[in-house]
Amino acid sequence: MDPLLIPDTNRRWDCLSLGEVMLRLDPGEGRIHTTRHFQVWEGGGEYNVARGLRRCFGLRTAIATALADNPVGRLVEDLILQGGVDTSLLRWVPDDGVGRTVRNGLNFTERGFGLRAAAGCSDRGHTAISQLLPGDFDWETLFGINNGARWFHTGGIFAALSDSTAAVAAGAMDAARRHSTPVSYDLNYRASLWKSIGGKAKAQEVNRALVRKVDLLLGNEEDFSAMLGVEIKGVGEDFAELPIASYEAMLREVAAAYPNLKLIATTLRTAHTASRNAWGAIALYQDQIVHVAQRDVDIYDRVGGGDSFASGLIYGLLAAKPIEWAVRCGVAHGALAMTTPGDTSMATLAEVERVIKGGSARIAR
Repeated sequence: MDPLLIPDTNRRWDCLSLGEVMLRLDPGEGRIHTTRHFQVWEGGGEYNVARGLRRCFGLRTAIATALADNPVGRLVEDLILQGGVDTSLLRWVPDDGVGRTVRNGLNFTERGFGLRAAAGCSDRGHTAISQLLPGDFDWETLFGINNGARWFHTGGIFAALSDSTAAVAAGAMDAARRHSTPVSYDLNYRASLWKSIGGKAKAQEVNRALVRKVDLLLGNEEDFSAMLGVEIKGVGEDFAELPIASYEAMLREVAAAYPNLKLIATTLRTAHTASRNAWGAIALYQDQIVHVAQRDVDIYDRVGGGDSFASGLIYGLLAAKPIEWAVRCGVAHGALAMTTPGDTSMATLAEVERVIKGGSARIAR
């Protein structure tokens, strides 16, 4: 596998992400179907990476997305602004008054506790971003060397929104590669998104084509099987046991099938309960395996843990850290992100560095 070559800092953004940003409605300690109160957050698989890089790691990031121009869309914008992510590429689509033709996505997610698993219910049909078409963004100009980004990130959630979004992702990837911008892609399989448009067969058709344009491929326990058809041997449906040798074999199989990939990384999560998980990661870079062993972590809100792993790993690469440090940074950042509510990270770089070094949770004051 070839090394990842990172452009210097003479570009407008350190990372540009492409994806949907939804309004998450969180019932806190309660249940969606019985609550009378919701806390709101913004979130989206691709956006969360840009926000983590901005808020935790202090990098310059932007999100290419679209929202319906109504008060809900403006609330999402306000939350993005609080996260410090550049909104100059946010496309506003005129509201039709009732959402017949264009809407903003809503994501109802409860955190789970103990034996009660986390659960989500999305309401995201006909959203503004699902109607993006190739040509809506001038990628050639955006990735041009006098403008540009040091990194581009998107993923399987965005690609699943519609036939056109997969084409938009492909066009963005092609432009990024023409301008020597590394491309990362998180497989992020969501059965609900593919259910009515062809299921796993369609997911694999779309993702096998997109992964051929990628430098860094990310996933979790089930993504590689569901999205690429690459099975992990010796792993049950509940992922209670994660044999490292099987994961190494899977990563090498993916690398052989997609020689364009420079780095492949997957998180390792065993959910003992909704409140306590074993958490780690394994990666393949330049034919060498990097393994961060699982350790038990207490979970407050698991949503966004994988996205925070991605942003921590990408930060390590952009900061020219050794690959082992970058993977550990991803694991530490993901673990910390799951100790706070909402989809996005509230961690600081100092906290991440302390976890990387094995620091305790003793009070700091």
